[in-house]
Order: sequence, then structure tokens, then C-alpha cells
Amino acid sequence: MKEFGVGMALCVTVGVCLTAWTMMPPIAVLVLVVLLALWMALTRRGRQAASVASVGLSTLRARLGSSAVVVVGIAGVVGVLVAMLAMGEGYAETLRKTGSPDTVIVMRGGSASEVMSVLDRDSLVVIPQTAGIARDAKGDPIASPELVVAANLPVKGGGPDDEGSVQLRGVGDKATLIRPNFRIIEGRNFNPGMRELIVGKGAQRQFVGLEPGHKIRLGNQEWTVVGVFSSGDALDSEVWGDAAVVADTYRRGSSRASVTVKLADPKGFDAFKSALAADPRLKVDAESTIEYFSKQSEGTTKMIKGIGIAVGLIMAIGALFGALNTMFAAVASRAREIATLRAIGFRGLPVVVAIMLETMLLALIGGLLGGVIAWAIFNNFTASTLAQGSVGQLTFAFRVSPEVLWTGVKWALAIGFVGGLFPAVRAARLPVTTALREL
Repeated sequence: MKEFGVGMALCVTVGVCLTAWTMMPPIAVLVLVVLLALWMALTRRGRQAASVASVGLSTLRARLGSSAVVVVGIAGVVGVLVAMLAMGEGYAETLRKTGSPDTVIVMRGGSASEVMSVLDRDSLVVIPQTAGIARDAKGDPIASPELVVAANLPVKGGGPDDEGSVQLRGVGDKATLIRPNFRIIEGRNFNPGMRELIVGKGAQRQFVGLEPGHKIRLGNQEWTVVGVFSSGDALDSEVWGDAAVVADTYRRGSSRASVTVKLADPKGFDAFKSALAADPRLKVDAESTIEYFSKQSEGTTKMIKGIGIAVGLIMAIGALFGALNTMFAAVASRAREIATLRAIGFRGLPVVVAIMLETMLLALIGGLLGGVIAWAIFNNFTASTLAQGSVGQLTFAFRVSPEVLWTGVKWALAIGFVGGLFPAVRAARLPVTTALREL
């Protein structure tokens, strides 16, 4: 019963420590490291732990093969985890950058995204006249009624029948004023009233035939690509054309999906939203574009991170067993040494701390190695996926941020903590006489 009680206490300790560890900010970890260093420098047991740890670290060369198993296993876990989290971070960052605090998107009430929204002609006339909208040099409101439809195009690298979905956005002459990051990087802008297209650089990378001068078929009509644009956000994955021509081609009449407006004062959002709600002619909802695009990223980002954590957990279990096996073997090979130290006055706590330090050092090396490899391979790696609430593929770049790397290192140290705790406790509780008799 005593052994069972000790085992249960260890399991509870592990659970509590891991829970606290997942929520611990970097500054708290730094404080723990400083406190540990002070304990090892200023207390008798701390100095004993430092001595035992230095002996163990000096024998790592003799155990290079088994130690490498721990390092490589943890590096693999961290590399996969960081890559998946970087995918989710890059996806969310691309959508977050699409919005700005001084722009608002207005859609039909209850619509979760542009593709679900339909605004009639009367609403398109009333919305731009609402107080609070910025005006251009001519005194016209800076508001862009826009239409979003799906279009199929052949995918680069696929077969002749392999097609993907691209988001075709019909815009007016105010669309570029609302998006200051927009710029033509090749060719020219489309002419109003013509079946001409400009394509985002992300869409150009993804689909065939989107070079200036090429003709493509959309909606059973032939269109000419006349330019390539860049905005540094989710709009890079879209294809743009004149709103009236797009609506005519896809038989949308005079309706549009949304109206995006630029506010005269970013702080005037609440007043602008209240004015829309007070107008009995309108049944619309308004959101800042930052809020709108952040919401669009939530579902997919959670899914990507969930998959990454699930895969990481499966791999972490394998790495944990590798660490346990390695450290149990290391403790067994040093049983006489540990027993001798305890016989001459070393207590159990310094032994536990020393073995834990050795294991977590190997875990830290593995975590840093996995993080560096993931950063070198995946940072700014371009991928595409179907965006939530969208009708086209979103091109985005993986983002290996410091926060993502820190998460990977925390996972590595957690594996090292669990992998070293049980062998350390066994070494500290092993009777001295029994250990001295072991070969």
C-alpha cells in the first residue's frame, strides 16, 4: 500500500506540475531558474545536487547513443508541433492583417460571411450616405459595394481536370482607397465595364493561366487578365473584376454581398453602427474588418492547432518512453555511485534534482534542435487551404513566431520532466545496501 500511495502521489504531482507549466509565462520560468540557481549556490543540499549533476553530465559522452535517442525523439515531437502551430499562426495572421481599425464591413443582418450575404439595391444606396464615412477629394463617400462568387480554375501541378476554387470579387472604383496596402505589381488595373481581371499574387501562384495577357473562362465568359496585385493579406488569394460585370456574368442583378466603408474617425465605429441600426430602411450588421476577418480565422485555426496537439501528444508518448528507458538505464548503471554518495551523507533530494537536471538538459537540447529545424524549413513556407466562410483557397505563409517556439520548448521540458522524475525517485529511494550489491 505504501508503494501504491507513493505512485499515486507522484502521478498527482506530475499532473499538477504539467497543468501549471502549460499556463506559465516566460518570466515565471525565468524566476524559477533563478531560484533554482540560488538554491544550488547557497544551500548545502543545493551544492550536493550540483556536484551529483556535474558527475552525471561528465559521463554523457559514454552514454552518447542512449542520450541521442532522447534528444532526437524530443526534437521530432517539437519539430512536428511547431510546424503545425506555425501553420495555424500563419493562417490567422494572414486574415488578421486583412482588416484595419478604420474600415467597416456591412452585410445583411445575420450573415456570418460575405458569401452568405445579399444586399439589395436600396441598401446599397442608403449605406454610403450614413454619417461617419470618410470622403474623397471630390466629396464622395469612400464606400465599396462588393460581390463575392466562386470560380473554378485549373490548379498548378495538377492534372488537366484538376480544378480548385478561387474567390472572385467584384469591386468598384473606391475599393483601392479602402485598402491602402493594395498595389499593382505587374500590368495595370482593369477598366470598368470590361471583362478584365486583376489577380492576387497568391492566386497567381496557385492557379494556371493568371499571367497578364492570358485569357481564361469564368462563368461561361472569356476574361482577360491584365494585371497582378499585392496587398500582403488574404486578398492576395483573390481575383478582382468590375462589380457590375461580375454581377451580370453570374446573374446577380443589382445586388451585392457587402459594402466596405472607410470611417472618417476609427473611434466613430459605435456611432456609425448605431446609425445603421436606427435606419428603418436597413436590416444590416456592421463589424470592423479586423473583427470580421479575425472571426473568419477562428474555426480553421483551432482545427489546425487541435490536429497539431493531437499528433504532438501521440509522438510525445513515444519520446517519453524513450526518455524513461534511457534514464532508468542510466540510473541502473550508476546505482553503486549513487549509493556511495548517499552512504557518505548525500540526501535523496539532491539525487532527484541532479537526475532531473540531466534529463531536462537533454530535453532542452532536443526542443531547441526541433524548433530550429522547424524554423529553417517552415518559416515563410507557403501553403493554401479553403478558408472558413470563403468560397476560394486562401494562400498563406507559415509563421514560426517566438510564441510558437516557446510552446515547443515547453513541451520538450515537460517530456523531460516526466521522463526524469520516475527514474530519479527510484534512485533516491533505492536502499543503499541493495544498490551496492548491484553490478
